Amino acid sequence: MRIEEELKLDFQDVLIRPKRSTLTSRSEVDISREFAFRHSGRSYRGVPIIAANMDTVGTFEMARALGQFQMATALHKHYGEAELVDFFRALPPAATVFYSMGITREDYEKFCRVKQLAGDAVAHVCVDVANGYTKSFIDFLQRLREKHPQITLMAGNVVTGEMAEELILDGADIVKVGIGPGSVCTTRKMTGIGYPQLSAIIECADAAHGLGGLICADGGCTSPGDLAKAFGGGADFVMLGGMLAGHDECMGEVAEQDGGRKVRFYGMSSRAAMDKHAGGVANYRASEGKEVLLDYRGPVEATVQEILGGVRSACTYVGAHKLRELSKRTTFIRVARQLNEVFGQS
Repeated sequence: MRIEEELKLDFQDVLIRPKRSTLTSRSEVDISREFAFRHSGRSYRGVPIIAANMDTVGTFEMARALGQFQMATALHKHYGEAELVDFFRALPPAATVFYSMGITREDYEKFCRVKQLAGDAVAHVCVDVANGYTKSFIDFLQRLREKHPQITLMAGNVVTGEMAEELILDGADIVKVGIGPGSVCTTRKMTGIGYPQLSAIIECADAAHGLGGLICADGGCTSPGDLAKAFGGGADFVMLGGMLAGHDECMGEVAEQDGGRKVRFYGMSSRAAMDKHAGGVANYRASEGKEVLLDYRGPVEATVQEILGGVRSACTYVGAHKLRELSKRTTFIRVARQLNEVFGQS
């Protein structure tokens, strides 16, 4: 047993210090990014925000809506093969949509069948497991990269620099970073495992960028300011679940409660998800997610505009003309309190 004494930080532990700026309007800020992926050799241009591959967020409808803003979506794993093929065949060439999969033989065989029928339209793949530290995950990633060298691979989740390096060396173009920070994730409560998200982003970004790889910050964002902190800490992409939940495009169950409309939202390791997709919680494990009811929020467009506007505004406060400059112009200051909540939260 050992104890690391170095302080680790989460989004709520810091603010970004403002700096001199020559920008006169948020409209002058370019929040798109351009990347060349290390392994696939493919190029990317877009707004590097990704809808999470949760079954009430990573939907076809969300992908179509976010595509209008040059944003990306990681589809959930539970679509049928025929509907996946039809969706990818109709996908515009400039769209960025990730096919999501686990690491079982059935997952791989399903992917191969979809890939064979949809062809190059399946250009981005998210290999998603709760624990990215296992040998079986590494072995799967290596085999997938060997058999499909031209696909762009995002893989995770991990939270430490040495494992980010491992995944990149084993074939990942993008490493997904985050264990336990999600709004409907209970991994930290159930297992005691985790890592403060901002420190995980900073450390994994430093490791990945040294090898020409990229990272995607997955989880923990509750406001546009948190996205700014993630990008400021070195994240190349940011994945959102709860911030995009509750909208028309989520296709979640809507219920009437206390005179208002509510939408179900749950973690993909929750009892609700496992009852729906796996016939219940297996007797060798525990649920590591929860289910909540969110206020119905209508179309996602207004939320997207709020998120993008917040990131643009953050850039103006530190003088970053482009999103790629934000990390170079970010100085974090530790704080004991971020918000004045005397009149409650809004």
